[in-house]
Amino acid sequence: MKNLKARLIGAATVWTIIGVIAAGVLLSGIFRHHVTAQFYDELHIHLDELQRLAHVNQSGANLDRQLSDPRYDVARSGYYWEIQREGKVLARSDSLQGPILKTPVDTEKDIDVHRHEIQGPTGSLLVIERSAWPVPTASPIHFLIGTDRRHLEEVVRTFDHTLFVALGAFALMMVASSALLILLALRPLSQLRSALIPVRAGQSARLDGEFPNEVQPLVDELNMLLASTSDLIQRARTQAGNMAHGLKTSLAVLTDEAYRLKDQGITNASDTILAQCHRMQSHVDYQIARARAVALRSAPGTVASVSKAAGDIVSALRRLHVDRGLEITNTIRDDLMVASDPQDLNEMLANLVDNACKHARSKVRISSAPSATSGNVQIFVEDDGPGLPPEALEIVFRLGERWDSQKPGGGLGLTIVRDLARLYGGDVKLETSDLGGLRAVLELRQASLN
Repeated sequence: MKNLKARLIGAATVWTIIGVIAAGVLLSGIFRHHVTAQFYDELHIHLDELQRLAHVNQSGANLDRQLSDPRYDVARSGYYWEIQREGKVLARSDSLQGPILKTPVDTEKDIDVHRHEIQGPTGSLLVIERSAWPVPTASPIHFLIGTDRRHLEEVVRTFDHTLFVALGAFALMMVASSALLILLALRPLSQLRSALIPVRAGQSARLDGEFPNEVQPLVDELNMLLASTSDLIQRARTQAGNMAHGLKTSLAVLTDEAYRLKDQGITNASDTILAQCHRMQSHVDYQIARARAVALRSAPGTVASVSKAAGDIVSALRRLHVDRGLEITNTIRDDLMVASDPQDLNEMLANLVDNACKHARSKVRISSAPSATSGNVQIFVEDDGPGLPPEALEIVFRLGERWDSQKPGGGLGLTIVRDLARLYGGDVKLETSDLGGLRAVLELRQASLN
């Protein structure tokens, strides 16, 4: 689970449920203990009352009056008392029916109240018993009084139901409160994400907005990182420009010297120097383009409009090839954005479209579609020219390699396109077009601005 909100809310829910269950078990146990103690306290009171009211003689036992609790007078009510001697019943409550209540035998030392749980006429019976010896040599008199466990269980069950409902409502409130608290606590992260959108879109160079004290230091650090990154990129581009200027100046001097040698009739040396100067110039252009892309590929706000770049290139090439009557169609939608520097995107598309125009007979088509295997976008540049044999589809991407030496160019265009595309997380490949010629497929990461 990657969603932080869902994980936190899920954890809060689990721990709330665990806590509520533990609290429910603990409270139910405490209540059961308390109610059981109350039941036995009440039985002690009734036992004392029974012993005070009872008169025992040789013929039996009788009470001055009935016990104060009327439940002992209702048949099978679950509240019973009984007076025994030598295994015989001397007297019993009107509620008690059936055989004698059997409890463990007490000795002469058992003068305290004993607790027993036995089987009574209406179920499990909680009994307390006290033995009395009016005459030390006589058989003891046993006073028993008890109540059905079902009465105790009914009270506990009623309490547990009420407790379950109350704790369930409490758990729901706790989960809702935790979810609300988590959402409020994580709200600054959503604000931070919203503040990053204009930065990624290139509309702002820093994060703007008001953030809590706990988040503001992170925002300040990010702003410092953005400023530092922009400075590094600017310095890299400046250094690349300075290097290009220095090398081009030296190459211009060498080229001039080569032409001077040629004017002097030293053609072999002149041609060699000119060829090497041209080769060095191509390598300089390639490495500078690559260095610029490396500096820009991870910079915030590196976003370019494919429609704008393609539109500008098509407009220029239509004018350039107006005498050939080329039909150049562009169906790129206006809102298509890719994660690339606009200048690098323009260079990639210009190379591909220019190549298509050079080899096309009458048609060049530029279109786009989502990639079938990733979240990238594919830009297609097709022509109706002679195309390339299968073995040449990769060779033309090698540095300085050209398949058709009759066409103008230095053999670096496709190499630069592939290097730039891969530096931005994409790629380029060549296929056969349904127009009959070649189709270049440029794949780049689609920019997300929300």
